[in-house]
Amino acid sequence: MADENVKAQHMMVELKARVNELTSARSRLNQLKAEAIGIFHQIDTYYVVPKGRLKLREIVGEADAELIYYEREDIPVPKRSSVFILRIPQPHSFKRIITKILKVKVIIDKVREIFRFEGVQIHLDKVKSLGYFIEFERITSANPEQQKDDISKIERLISELNIAPRDLVELSYSDLV
Repeated sequence: MADENVKAQHMMVELKARVNELTSARSRLNQLKAEAIGIFHQIDTYYVVPKGRLKLREIVGEADAELIYYEREDIPVPKRSSVFILRIPQPHSFKRIITKILKVKVIIDKVREIFRFEGVQIHLDKVKSLGYFIEFERITSANPEQQKDDISKIERLISELNIAPRDLVELSYSDLV
């Protein structure tokens, strides 16, 4: 029997890039007829953990939060990551408890606009104190050939959005602050 609070446990390929603004990317995504999912104000509280990254994601206006643990390489190319997401129905109580157990590393405040195109989720992020970023995420499988195909979809989008190799970011927002 699956736990109803476990939202997702999966392998992904992903990439992040720093940009000067989001208007041209948004315009290009609209030209490509990417599906606009919505705009969300997210507060991510990162915790110090011995391996990987752990964050509590609160979305302004939503009752539940998500506890997200992930492991991935810190390289400026499309990379694989292993992600585990747990829905937290009472985030205020949970946050008080987890903050007593784990040290807070950093809090990232961002506005995220989400699009979807050919199975790739594209995030246009305005991150407080850091600037503008575009993130690409695609759920993949453990099959190396499938991962290769999924990486090429992200690489195609990088080209479509005119992102230069020098703009690619290897680190998490929590490491950039």
